[in-house]
Amino acid sequence: MSAAEPAAASGPPATATTAADAPVVVRREPPGGRGAWTAWGIGVTVYVLAVVHRTSLGVAGLDAAARFGINASALSTFSILQVLVYAGMQIPVGLLVDRYGPRRILSAGLVLLTAGQLGFALATSFTPALLARGVLGCGDAMTFVSVLRIGARWFPAFRNPFIAQLTGLVGTIGNLVTTLVLSQVLHSAGWTPTFGTTALFGVVVLAVVVLGLRETPDSAPRESLFARRAGGGPAGGAGGAARPAGFSLRDQIRVSWREPGTRLGMWVHFTTAFPASSFLLLWGMPFLMNSQGMTRAEAGGMLSLVILSGMGFAVLFGQLMSRRPGLRTPTVFAVVLGTGSVWAAVLLWPGGGGHVPLWLLLLLVVVMGSNGPASLIGLDYARPVNPPERVGTASGIVNMGGFIAAVIALFLIGFVLDLATPGGGTDYTPAAFRAAFATLYAPMALGLFQILRLRARALAREREVALSGGARNCATSHPAR
Repeated sequence: MSAAEPAAASGPPATATTAADAPVVVRREPPGGRGAWTAWGIGVTVYVLAVVHRTSLGVAGLDAAARFGINASALSTFSILQVLVYAGMQIPVGLLVDRYGPRRILSAGLVLLTAGQLGFALATSFTPALLARGVLGCGDAMTFVSVLRIGARWFPAFRNPFIAQLTGLVGTIGNLVTTLVLSQVLHSAGWTPTFGTTALFGVVVLAVVVLGLRETPDSAPRESLFARRAGGGPAGGAGGAARPAGFSLRDQIRVSWREPGTRLGMWVHFTTAFPASSFLLLWGMPFLMNSQGMTRAEAGGMLSLVILSGMGFAVLFGQLMSRRPGLRTPTVFAVVLGTGSVWAAVLLWPGGGGHVPLWLLLLLVVVMGSNGPASLIGLDYARPVNPPERVGTASGIVNMGGFIAAVIALFLIGFVLDLATPGGGTDYTPAAFRAAFATLYAPMALGLFQILRLRARALAREREVALSGGARNCATSHPAR
């Protein structure tokens, strides 16, 4: 799964008067405080549950292969479809959040998450299970951008880089639940009870969202999901930013994409997120068990360490980006180069039948913990140059980057594992995993090229916004280096 929404996006408008008595809209900063933390807390609970559903296959890969009688490529298809749907839904979800507000979109997401996980629990063959993962990916796609929107509407702009990183940090609790709890319950209780029970948690969380979530400071408690205010826009003003007459959804996407900061943010997300995503979503546990000889419990502990490391990096990056926006680009490069270097050491380690020392595996998982928090830095490039009415759309464009890269990585890893495992099956050798994980460098190189290509243009546009008096957050007064 770290950006500040433009200050202009914050709070309800107040009206001032110029000397010529022309009305001028002045937007107040959101209040923050207890109400903000309550609204954000409800939203982030949905995101935690979505992460549990998203990563549940990561501890059940070998079980799924046995249950459905499939090889590595077919097993990859589960995660590929789920992530592909997630990525493809990011722009539509951004548009929907801008138009209808996060409360409605979170509610719809919970319905789809519950249906998808329940279908996966009951499936006994490949095709129904695959369709269920697609439905789950659609529901998952509706969560993160919605929570970012809640945070931006409730907290002052200078707090938003920290709030976005905190959202990602708390979301990793879902990963911990998967690796520490779900993997053990699956081993003892079995497939259907495990996935069926996690599905039903969605019903409880949906009730909390419907009854308790106020998505803006001026929205009424327990306001109907179908209520609309006079003058259009969703209840609570979640999408109430005015658009020019004739401004279509296609225009919304086109103008957001035209900003070089939006495109740079997407490629930052693309380049940083996918190594840890592909490891946690599917191939980490098979690699640790089959290639490195770990038990299920030991492999689960290593996956948990990725998540715990990510929590630490989220706090660090959140503070750094709030106080020193100029460190955005150096941090991104450090994470990408560090991840690539440690993976190279693992893949090239000599001798030992493919086994690498425990200290190197520990270093690998700790470094991969930085991937998710670094990907959120991509949002910090997009938001200074996108006005309030495009924040959801721009965030959706950025957020799909890492998931597109994850689709590429999952496909390549599964494809190479099948090529290197004659006769099929799941008895993957250390040599097969070395060849498979070497494919990570292809999307990494593409992403680095795009970042280098777009960086100067994006920073020039950011300076232009700041110098024209349209600076939208603290990042614009400290252009990235």
